[in-house]
Amino acid sequence: MLLLRIAATHVRNRMRQTVVSTLGVALGVGFSVAMASLMEGSQRDFMTTLIEAIPHVEILDEQRNPAEQPATAKYDAVAFHGLRPLEDLRGIRNPTEAIASLRDWVLGDFAQRLSGQAVLRYSGQDIGMTLVGVVPRRELLVSKVREDMRAGSFEALDTTANGLVIGGKAASRLGAELGDTVTLTSANGIAKRFKIVGLFHTGITTSDEGLAYAPLKAVQILLEKPDIINSISIRLADIRQANDVAARAERQLGYKAVSWEEANEGLMEAFVVRNAIMYTVVGAILVVAGFGIFNIVSTIVHEKARDIAILKSLGFPESDIQQIFVLEGLVIGILGALAGCLLGFGLSSYLATVKFEVTTDIEMTRLPIHFSYIHYVLSCFLALFSSAIAGLIPARKAAKLNPVDIIRGAT
Repeated sequence: MLLLRIAATHVRNRMRQTVVSTLGVALGVGFSVAMASLMEGSQRDFMTTLIEAIPHVEILDEQRNPAEQPATAKYDAVAFHGLRPLEDLRGIRNPTEAIASLRDWVLGDFAQRLSGQAVLRYSGQDIGMTLVGVVPRRELLVSKVREDMRAGSFEALDTTANGLVIGGKAASRLGAELGDTVTLTSANGIAKRFKIVGLFHTGITTSDEGLAYAPLKAVQILLEKPDIINSISIRLADIRQANDVAARAERQLGYKAVSWEEANEGLMEAFVVRNAIMYTVVGAILVVAGFGIFNIVSTIVHEKARDIAILKSLGFPESDIQQIFVLEGLVIGILGALAGCLLGFGLSSYLATVKFEVTTDIEMTRLPIHFSYIHYVLSCFLALFSSAIAGLIPARKAAKLNPVDIIRGAT
């Protein structure tokens, strides 16, 4: 307590410099907390939007590794030329059986899809579309298409055999409206008439202009793929099991199964790099604040040289002298950290109330702020660490001063 009282007296005697240094630490901690809250909030918001928009696991009608050629098993040859494999419709056959086998052990919702390319025609205008055949009540369990609907309803596909849900931008390009009848033509030349029962808007141009939903049976007829699908989408009750479920489903069915983490592997790596940059910047801010502490402690060491000589003459060891000036740095750091936490909470709370509008199609939203005690603990730890280092350097110099030289006026 004696050492702490001496340190507090030194700090209090230079009140102006102490306030400036404390303010520097407070600003560093405050802005670090606000930046971390905003960065993590934006990351969590993006991940939530991503996870809601895509399946947790998707089983595709393809193999992860190329299938072995039948001739390879029969002949021992280096290479084959001119082989003509048997024509085979690509897709997952017997989807009901496949989903039933998964339902025995997977906790979640399933939706089957059949996708293909088609040309949408209305009033002499043509647009190339990706046509997705779905079972509406199942699709709504694994996707957020209901939230994107702007007119009509997605559930109308259940009651309309040849219903069609398209993007609002595609309808505008064609000049079509809700309730109009359009024609879809597959790559095989088969044409079928559909009625527009819903319009959606996702904010993604490629989807709003080139994506359409229709009942699965109607799409199977149009694409000439009866009782065939090309993907199974799974929304899990526990998203952390996505990789394990994908691996087991692939072994069980033989088709490629992709978890949401594997599908967005590059994005996960980008988040790791972004977080590293964020914490590097936070650390740099607090290091800069530490220079202010170093400056004031060094000044105190210089001014209190005679006091140091008296203390050492009274029998204070070098370790105690060093602790006094380290404590001075820590006192400033603690005061700055506490004030910085209050400032960081205030900034974060204010940023959480900021409203902005990106486009006229998107409702007013707020900045995504994530409040976490980890941000405060980490910022305070870095602040105290930099404060201790800033106080330690001049403290070691103070501990090595010779009291005889100081008293004689050698310094």
